[in-house]
Amino acid sequence: MNEDLQAAVIDKLTKTCTCKSINRMAVKKAIVSGCHTVEAVNKAVGTGSGACKGRGCGPRIQEILDDFLNK
Repeated sequence: MNEDLQAAVIDKLTKTCTCKSINRMAVKKAIVSGCHTVEAVNKAVGTGSGACKGRGCGPRIQEILDDFLNK
């Protein structure tokens, strides 16, 4: 399996927001479409609106943002 396909499968299976079962792929798509803050990602895909109110997914989203924006 090539690296891009493998990364896509992992992104599809990895839950960034466990409260709402939102995967890392959805978060990355929001970032690519212009969401460059945790708040913007939350608004676009619904993360941060579960039982923990973003305490679990917020740091994970920030890490994805940092990786994406520093490339």
